[in-house]
Amino acid sequence: MKQKDYEILLLPGDGIGKEISEQAVKLIDWITEYTSTNFKIIRGLIGGASIDKYGEPITEEIIQIAKKVDAVLLGAVGGEKWDSLNFEIRPERGLLKIRKEMDLFANFRPAIVFNSLINSSTLKPEIIDSLDLLILRELTSGIYFGEPRGIVDISNDSKRGFNTLSYTTEEIKRIAIVAFETAKKRSGKLCSVDKANVLESTILWRDVVIQTSKKYPEVELSHMYVDNAAMQLVRNPKQFDVIVTTNMFGDILSDCASMLTGSLGMLPSASLGEMKDNKRLALYEPVHGSAPDIAGKNIANPIAMFLSVGMMMDYSFDLPEMNNLIKNTIDNILKKGFRTRDIADKSDKILGTQEIGDLLISELERVK
Repeated sequence: MKQKDYEILLLPGDGIGKEISEQAVKLIDWITEYTSTNFKIIRGLIGGASIDKYGEPITEEIIQIAKKVDAVLLGAVGGEKWDSLNFEIRPERGLLKIRKEMDLFANFRPAIVFNSLINSSTLKPEIIDSLDLLILRELTSGIYFGEPRGIVDISNDSKRGFNTLSYTTEEIKRIAIVAFETAKKRSGKLCSVDKANVLESTILWRDVVIQTSKKYPEVELSHMYVDNAAMQLVRNPKQFDVIVTTNMFGDILSDCASMLTGSLGMLPSASLGEMKDNKRLALYEPVHGSAPDIAGKNIANPIAMFLSVGMMMDYSFDLPEMNNLIKNTIDNILKKGFRTRDIADKSDKILGTQEIGDLLISELERVK
């Protein structure tokens, strides 16, 4: 069989991003050996690491590389070190810029409960047992990108801060299509979350989603206001399968959903663009932040990064069986009681970041 060659741009970023990225490299190297696929890793800087070297959170060179490679894998960005910088050059602006420049409008954030971790959640086991839901977040429009924005003086001792929440029909329709297509492949249920009782932009959101639904009669569509959705996620999360929502609402709800699983360290994500010339730009990253307080201590949880690699294998490289193998192997590790400290009980065997990475590879070797 002819070997396939792919390029992955690795952007470790800041804090624990560097540690979990090195564990991801172990996994990608193993996949290269296991499959007839060669993954070449190109390394780059983003966030604070890029600021320290180049004076900006992401360079134009990295953006151009990101548009040419087959997938981008990112660790995490940010940290107190750069909090005093001007807002426009903080580490997080690099992440927003690469998403916008690559037009990664569809952000997939799954929340899956491994039943061996059911006691790591603060919710009752029967509430989250076998939970498997997906939050689909619009990623390149809305209030995070709307103009005008800023802070202005309105008197000698007073200022006004303002942002713009704006969506066009086209921006809503394309994420709605992805949501319906995704729901069709799962349980056939889609919940659109908005705030159409007070926000005109999400009145349009709801109207466009309803219009789009007419092409998907096999999908059961429901609507929910975001405040109720936040409550329902912790009250009865298994009522949901696929949730589609705006940029800011998706940001908040996906973090809420992360605690259903017990830890932010368990949530991967995929950000995808439109298919053009048989290629879809894509960026994969764990949902958690850079956690500078635990950086360099070998205690960060790399599982969300491993699961992000799994999503990359599935969505970008058409290797769904590898994604399933990674998930099943992680489940086996957890069933044996191995944990990082953020998800550990008193009786569990606590391992460090590197040790979990080594264990994953040895378990993959055993079951391959």
